[in-house]
Amino acid sequence: MSGPPHPGHGVEDLCAAGASLYERAVREGRVRAEDAVPAPCLVDFGLLHPTVDDLAWLEPVAPAVALRRLLRASEDRIAEERRRGERLAESFESLLRIGDPRGPATDTPTLRVLSGLERINGALDQALAGTSGELLAIQPYTGHFRISAERRAMALARDQALLDRGGRIRTLYQHTLRHAPSVLARYEALDGDVEARTLDEVTERLIVVDRAVAFVPASADQSLALEVRHPALVSFFVTTFDRLWRLATPMYPEAAQPPTLNGVTPRQRAIAALLIEGHTDAAIAARLGMNVRTARLHIAKLAATLGSENRAQLGYLIGQSGILDQQGEVDR
Repeated sequence: MSGPPHPGHGVEDLCAAGASLYERAVREGRVRAEDAVPAPCLVDFGLLHPTVDDLAWLEPVAPAVALRRLLRASEDRIAEERRRGERLAESFESLLRIGDPRGPATDTPTLRVLSGLERINGALDQALAGTSGELLAIQPYTGHFRISAERRAMALARDQALLDRGGRIRTLYQHTLRHAPSVLARYEALDGDVEARTLDEVTERLIVVDRAVAFVPASADQSLALEVRHPALVSFFVTTFDRLWRLATPMYPEAAQPPTLNGVTPRQRAIAALLIEGHTDAAIAARLGMNVRTARLHIAKLAATLGSENRAQLGYLIGQSGILDQQGEVDR
């Protein structure tokens, strides 16, 4: 009579019968093949394999060896899925050519998926080549992404060429980048009609060329991007940029320290607004473009200023202090 069916599971959720038998095999050096019938997962996952001289016995694979093999298989699957995603993006590119069926035919797709940083940068360079118009950009803090010195130099040369042709550049950053050395060095090097402003929070990365073509990320790791030429979508992006631009603060290296309100800085007020919405320290850091350690330092200073002894009390004191209600007084 057969026993109960063996539950299907992954190796990371090894069943009790399998774990017990594997421990015994490691301890004794081998187990009978018939003993593994109730736990076929051990053979399936390669944790047990038949002995060379007697197939009626199974011997264990060393745990470290089995783990390395399983991790390698997992990495191979992830790499294959990534390659499959890139192939899908390329295959579906022609299907994303969304145009107005009432308008004239055109060979230029209104939506195009760009895969890989080289292709993304190439499309941006092509859009900017020869134009003497306008470049609008939103550049959020992305500390986990590194830009090579070579790519930074190429972008600087490309932007200066636009300025030399009579174009202009407008860029929005977060307040946390007002004194970033790489940002300040960029604006010291550029010569022409170029201006930057900052806000506590900005949208995801956005680049708009001549208010006619836009580039937005299409994946979290920025390996995919969308080139957008649909007039309605580009108009929406431009309107979003213009409204944020009017709310932003001009960024000058020599700017004085921001004013405080009852000892609370604008940065701390922005954090206070997110705290009372219930955001975690990590979420606040991501929203405001800073690392978690810096966010916690600001929270600690805010708590000390308001006399808070714990997180719950801090939320109450923020509401009672009126610092969020009076924020406009300082901003004006």
